Formats: sequence, C-alpha cells, structure tokens
Amino acid sequence: MTATRRTVLKGVLAAGVAMPTMRAWAQPGAPTARLIPSTGEAIPSVGLGTWITFNVGDDVELREECAAVMQAFFQAGGRMIDSSPMYGSSQEVIGYGLRKFGRPTGLFAADKVWISSGPRGPSQIEHSRSLWGVPHFDLLQVHNLLSWEEHLRTLHAMKAAGQLRYVGITTSEGRRHEQFEVIMRRQPLDFVQVTYNIVDREVENRILPLAADRGMGVIINRPFQQGALLRRLSGRRLPAWAGDIGASSWAQFILKFIISHPAVMVAIPATSQVAHVRENMASMATPLPDAAMRQRMAVYVRDL
Repeated sequence: MTATRRTVLKGVLAAGVAMPTMRAWAQPGAPTARLIPSTGEAIPSVGLGTWITFNVGDDVELREECAAVMQAFFQAGGRMIDSSPMYGSSQEVIGYGLRKFGRPTGLFAADKVWISSGPRGPSQIEHSRSLWGVPHFDLLQVHNLLSWEEHLRTLHAMKAAGQLRYVGITTSEGRRHEQFEVIMRRQPLDFVQVTYNIVDREVENRILPLAADRGMGVIINRPFQQGALLRRLSGRRLPAWAGDIGASSWAQFILKFIISHPAVMVAIPATSQVAHVRENMASMATPLPDAAMRQRMAVYVRDL
C-alpha cells in the first residue's frame, strides 16, 4: 500500500465513514468487490466459509447439498472459499464440489495450516491441497496462531518460491488479540482473519485500523455468531429503514454492516443451503450503509 493510499484510508477510518467505492465486476448484476491492499486484485466482499456446514463426512445427500451451495456461490460471482484442516471433512467436500461442477477460473482458494509441529506443516498443506484438488492455494493462513513462527516461515518461503500468492493469520477468539497485534506489526502479512459482526465489535478499536495502516486485507469469520445472532433476531421485524440500504433480511442487514466497514475485505458466512448463499451474496448490492447508518444499525440491534 502506498503512503498516500494508507494516509487516506487511515483518515477515513478515523472519521468513521465508509469507503465511497467498491469496484464492480464487468458483468451486469455481478457482485461488487474490494481491492486486496498488497496487489490491487479485486475480490467480492462476500465469500463462503465451510466451518461446521461442510463437515458432512460421507453422507451423499449432504455432500450434494454442499456442492449445490458452491455452484450457487460461483453463479452469483463468488470467489473466496475458506477452509481448514480443523474443519473435519470440509476440505474433502470442497474437492467433491469442485470435481462435480468444474473448478472455476476465478476460484480464490483460502485454507490454513493447523498443526503444532512446524516441520509437519508442509505435509499438512500438501494434504489439504490434494483434498481440494487445486494446483495451489491462493491464500494460506496460520490458524489461531498455532506454532505461528515456524508456519509463517514456511508460508513466506512458499510465497517467495511462487507456490503461494498470499500469507495470513487467523483468530476467532478475543483473548488472542494482543498477540495478534504484535504479529501484525512485525510480519509482512497480506491478510488477517478475525471475528467481527454487529454485536462483536472489539476489533474496530485496534485491529481494523492497524490492518489499514499495515496494508493488510481483513477477512471476517463468524459474521452470524455460528447462527446464534440470526436465531436471536428471528421473529423480530426489520426496521422500516432497512430498505434504505437494500436489506430485506437480517442476514443481509448484518452482512451489509460488516462489509461496509472501510477496512474489511471480505466476510465468509458459512451455510449449507442454496437459498441462504444467494441471500448472502445479494447483500453486496448497493447501497451500503455510511458511518451514520452503521451506528444506527448497531444501536437498533443492541436495543432489541
């Protein structure tokens, strides 16, 4: 990220306003996208997570449902699918879907290394790659900072050798945020992945501004608190003014809140239902909330 662009983004964050533009794909009706800070590559701001939802083992019917979700995701212009060795059979199920419908040229394959032994990291990564059936991963992340020093050395070496495009770290627990910040300040990362939604907002204070300052893309996990947030809001009526930002459901209301933050690159909600993935992808349509609307949204949900 250039000094000028970094200065502008820091000012935007400090002022609490949404970035004015999100680049749109050329095709009519395709989703809008954010630019990856380290390269300028455009990527749609809603991806597909696979934690729990794709861990279906050998159940043929459930595998078909997951494959259908992937097909709908790609048809809606999606690119980033995120998984991990920690997610049971999710990687294998992704591979099944990619074989069934063909691997799209725009796939952005994001996975993780999650093993306590640093020397065993490369073999785990290769196993993950074989389960996906892709020639290489676009992004590899150290999952929950497990053995992060050794694994980051591996990932940086892979990137230098042209075997990997992007390097990142992840956390889904606030107790790791202090260490997370230290690593962000010391390591040349392309991406960081954290938990953020309309009620879990701790990362707004330090991690999101730091990511902007360091030129790191931010991936958001657990946007719906594993569904708990949507269950809490179920039966509650959307405010009439939700239509002002094009939100017709609570899922879209929450996702629009997340992806409108100027430091956020992409949110990765997980689902096993085609209707839900289409609903999630539709949340990228403009208009998106500005800073004042984001505050109004947060207060409304807080007071329910």
